[in-house]
Amino acid sequence: MTSKALLDALLPLVADLSREMDERERYRRLLQTMRTLFPCDAAALLRLEGEVLVPLAIDGLSGDTLGRRFRVSEHPRFGVLLGNDEPTRFPADSSLPDPYDGLVDGLNDIHSGQLEVHDCMGCALTVNGRPWGLVTLDALGAGRFDSVDMASLQAFADLAAATVNVAERIDHLSAAGEQERQRAEAYRLGLEESQGKRELIGQSPAHQQLMQEIRMAGPSDMTVLVTGETGVGKELVAHALHAASPRAHKPMISLNCAALPDTLVESELFGHIRGAFSGAVADRRGKFEMADGGTLFLDEVGELPLAVQAKLLRVLQSGQLQRVGSDREHRVDVRLIAATNRDLAEEVKRGRFRADFYHRLSVFPIRVPPLRERGRDVLLLAGYFLEQNRARLGLSSLRLSADAQRALLGYAWPGNIRELEHLVGRSALRALAAHKLRPAILTLGAEELELRAPEAIEAVKSAEDESQSDTVQSTSTSLRDAVENYERKLVASSLERNANNLAATARELGLDRANLSRLAKRLGLR
Repeated sequence: MTSKALLDALLPLVADLSREMDERERYRRLLQTMRTLFPCDAAALLRLEGEVLVPLAIDGLSGDTLGRRFRVSEHPRFGVLLGNDEPTRFPADSSLPDPYDGLVDGLNDIHSGQLEVHDCMGCALTVNGRPWGLVTLDALGAGRFDSVDMASLQAFADLAAATVNVAERIDHLSAAGEQERQRAEAYRLGLEESQGKRELIGQSPAHQQLMQEIRMAGPSDMTVLVTGETGVGKELVAHALHAASPRAHKPMISLNCAALPDTLVESELFGHIRGAFSGAVADRRGKFEMADGGTLFLDEVGELPLAVQAKLLRVLQSGQLQRVGSDREHRVDVRLIAATNRDLAEEVKRGRFRADFYHRLSVFPIRVPPLRERGRDVLLLAGYFLEQNRARLGLSSLRLSADAQRALLGYAWPGNIRELEHLVGRSALRALAAHKLRPAILTLGAEELELRAPEAIEAVKSAEDESQSDTVQSTSTSLRDAVENYERKLVASSLERNANNLAATARELGLDRANLSRLAKRLGLR
């Protein structure tokens, strides 16, 4: 081939370096040009991943070649190519087996699937001073490469290395852009800022138990399953676990599994390639790849389809995934934190959740207690939200009256902390709107809170009256009997609130489960 013909063939590839293009299309054009320049029947581009060569693009080889993984130690020809700085051609009578035997398209019945005589050559690719992979050329007939100028092949290999470098840089920039987009979206939704500043506030025994479990699980790489009712702050717990881990300087990527249609969950998790489905106009990384080195938080994991659970299990076990529509594997290093308000053990019994996936998730289970189990923590949390709304409304002070505090303590909080947050914000806005003149100090009473639970307030008052009555009666009994009566009422009340669940009652009372069991027996409650 003349120098002009070589230049004419290479110019389009050089022009491609400045264009944004799908990686597969870029590599396809590269191999297509290679087959135009050199008299070969098959060409391939392979990337070196550790001790394995992974085909990224092929031309003239059977389609299943892309799914193969060539271990260099098992294919001596590849070892020779990687060990040489210059292009290498193997003689037709080489004793080294060819990795592509039987894979070249166009075999006829005479060969019976065996490719014994052909011409083979290739060249190692180096990117940024490091071995990257190979380009290989194969021909069915011996002597086909006799006229090939090896200097021309070296020039093409250099261009191939530049093409690979550009493709990887574009891929890196695309990933960085996607992370920035997600970060911007988090800011837009007010998530990143609020999660960064919010604390896990509380002093109750149940809250202290939760914090102790976070301190234990945080520094490890264990998969954590955070359970609890809606609105208890499971996402805050996940952020606290990430912040306490060695991965804190790496990204934490979140996905609400209940917010996506079943058809899109797999793409969001694993990514997809262009053309994988209608609307997939470009390659896109999934949450796993974006969280590489950091933490992936799957909220509402109980909503995942069974088919996706099976694929997630494989990723958790092997650390390898495939984008939707691709046969190329990606290795990721991700710590998984999952959250759900469902009873997954019960879901497993009903066949709606995979047992193996459940056990893989619940390596370290953490239960976030509902607000009704946290006693006076409700006032601490209310104070936090009051201060937020004071600043937002431009008030000097925003406070709760005594009857409002009793109402908060007496309410059952079915919506937990989220309900409390919304209640405080709504009540403050309505109370301010009721004043013709903006007050410097705004006090929220029980009426402004609109809890609509007068029976709860009466229950608190009755409990206070009963407590005072018990105090008077205790003067006529021994101290031991008074303490025992108080313990019996306290434990019985807690058991009733927790549906006689001994573990939940122990957490609420800050007791060891075994000690609580013995205490309940002594008090005649079990």
